[in-house]
Amino acid sequence: MEKETGHAQKTARYRTEGAVSVFPAREREQHEDRDRERLLRAASVEWNVGYIPYKRAMVTPDKTAVIYEDSPCTYRELNERVNRCAHFLLRKGIRKGDRVAVLLLNCIEFLEVYFASAKIGSILVPLNWRLVGPELEYQLNNCSARLLVFHDSFLGSVDLIRGRLKVEQDKFVFLNSGAPLPRGFEAPRCPEWAEDYHELVRDQPVKEPHAEEPVHLDDPLAILYTSGVTGSPKGAVVSHQQTFFKNFQVAIYVDAQQDDVVIAQMPLFHSGGLFIVATPILCGGMTLVMRRGFDGGEFAEDIQRYRGTIVFALTTMWRIILDTGKLDQIDVSSVRCVVGGGERTPPSLFTELAKRNLYMQQGFGQTENSAMMLLPREDIQRKMGSIGKPGFFTEIWIADSTGRRLPAGEIGEICARGPTVMSGYWDMPDETAKAITAGGVLHTGDLGYTDEEGYFYIVDRAKDMYRSGGENVYPAEVEKILMTHPKISLAAIIGVPDERWGETGMAFIVPAPNQTITEEEILEHLRDKVARYKYPSRFRFMTELPLTATMKVRKAELKERYARI
Repeated sequence: MEKETGHAQKTARYRTEGAVSVFPAREREQHEDRDRERLLRAASVEWNVGYIPYKRAMVTPDKTAVIYEDSPCTYRELNERVNRCAHFLLRKGIRKGDRVAVLLLNCIEFLEVYFASAKIGSILVPLNWRLVGPELEYQLNNCSARLLVFHDSFLGSVDLIRGRLKVEQDKFVFLNSGAPLPRGFEAPRCPEWAEDYHELVRDQPVKEPHAEEPVHLDDPLAILYTSGVTGSPKGAVVSHQQTFFKNFQVAIYVDAQQDDVVIAQMPLFHSGGLFIVATPILCGGMTLVMRRGFDGGEFAEDIQRYRGTIVFALTTMWRIILDTGKLDQIDVSSVRCVVGGGERTPPSLFTELAKRNLYMQQGFGQTENSAMMLLPREDIQRKMGSIGKPGFFTEIWIADSTGRRLPAGEIGEICARGPTVMSGYWDMPDETAKAITAGGVLHTGDLGYTDEEGYFYIVDRAKDMYRSGGENVYPAEVEKILMTHPKISLAAIIGVPDERWGETGMAFIVPAPNQTITEEEILEHLRDKVARYKYPSRFRFMTELPLTATMKVRKAELKERYARI
């Protein structure tokens, strides 16, 4: 029986089309679980994220919802486009609970598929377009995606793996990205094994779609994959209800107003881009300025061009923007809120932005529970280095290994609970049980502490994970591949500070006996196996590595000796 993450009550319980699968499967427990499921369903509210464009089209139909590549789209137009897409999905046989994957750059069509899936109850699976074939293959098959919409830019990657995917043969959907090409090059055309997105949706009705099964607030909305510390990516399941609470939380953070114009180029496949930027903005009736990709100079010019009032950008993005010099050439007086962070942010960056009257508020979150904290603007200088205080709909505390709450100043694990926490990991009951324990407590794996005023600070990140350019990188995933090279006996990777990317990977390599290996050989071995942002950029060749009694690398010792180099 196929398994789908449901309300789960923060347990390893999955349901599909009325059936419930419980681990371990005992008949008595199954009966009890079905009774509990019926009670939960009776109490659940028939409402979903798809109501956002629908309601906005009723309330503010002529208001500009999105300005994409300088072309405006009103809320009425957005909802009509969403409805055409929803009817297309239904005619393709997509139903409630089916997974719909997208491998797309930022575009209006991404939002169309997202909200259309929400309206009919299918589950969106946004794929990181930086990933390569094997990584995409794993995620698509892990969630048993039935349909894939992909940009022409990724035609080669999809063609390479399509024969090994569970995606049905008539459900590969091609979309021209409109990305500029070098002179003499033509954009790829729709291959014979796929169908063109715009041809499929063009003649569909604009009326509201009718889903065969009602969609409830506690139903899954999306599966967002985040790399696992063991090397196996995990799909964090986010419900409609959790998403609405994130909308409320973000709106409070930024004191959202309907006349706000938001400048943001965070990728929509990220939790930040989709659930911290796009969804709250459109729910609040604001205007989102969006482009296909990020360009530092263009981003700065958009602030002035569209009189942006709220600006979202990660630390690495701000470094690139500052390097262009554009911030000294434009008028930023319209900006009243700047939200950033996403990685280690040096005090100098806050200072450089403040010189230009841009005061960046740093926050903290995970794919499993995004937008957990934000530092108030008035505390940026006074609490430099803090990630802020818990959001309105999130309770956060520091705990020791036994779960005891720790007082100010003591270092422990950052734990959280509340209506913004994910439902669980897709088809990974054991991992879900580790991450979310009794009472719906999320164990972030991050170490931190609070000060006497309740402000939070991070000491170290989950396991060995580091963030490079705003992307999570789990060394175990890359180490596993390095160890398949015949010339490598042992490999370990740690995150080290990097001026441009915040952090980068430093690889420690012990060659196999009587072997030598070069950096070039290592990078060639990684090619097409993992995304480029996961590649280590610094190397140190060793005769041995410090090991524990169980023969595990002492990464803490490596960090102590080399992380400050």
